[in-house]
Amino acid sequence: MNRDLLKKYSLISLAVVLFMTAFSVSARGIYQTDEAFLAETFKEQTPKSQVVWLKGDLRKSVADILGHNYVGLRIRYWHKEGRKAWILEEIGKERPITFGIITTEDKVEKVKVLAFRESRGGEIRYPAFTQQFTDIKLSDDKLDRNIDGISGATLSVRAMMAVVTLALYLDKFTSQSS
Repeated sequence: MNRDLLKKYSLISLAVVLFMTAFSVSARGIYQTDEAFLAETFKEQTPKSQVVWLKGDLRKSVADILGHNYVGLRIRYWHKEGRKAWILEEIGKERPITFGIITTEDKVEKVKVLAFRESRGGEIRYPAFTQQFTDIKLSDDKLDRNIDGISGATLSVRAMMAVVTLALYLDKFTSQSS
């Protein structure tokens, strides 16, 4: 093989590897900070955070929803004028995904991916996917309708479904205990 042809193939191979690497990490990133999400949710007047302590039956219920024990002892949320904002993390395949969920009157108003750290499955952040959760409620502690998945993003979709279910469950719990 002549030298020019070898050089050409080497450059093409390098370009392909660089393109594939860039594509695989393109989903990663912080799309919105927690503070910006809260400011957007509450129109720049973010209320003081409140806390749900995870103990007893509540801790078990949270573990049942997630399929594993929750890492912390408490979950923070923000509540103002009937709206609650939850910032929750769940592991996709290997790394945590940070979600912002707004609940109003026992249903989801909005879901956003605030930070995505996985190499695949970042498509869950797009409105075409997240809008499926708008107005979703709990029925027997499960989401009241099916969510269409995304090929190649199954674990990220499951993580989002789990945190939305958790946010709705905690929304109901905090409304009952007020």
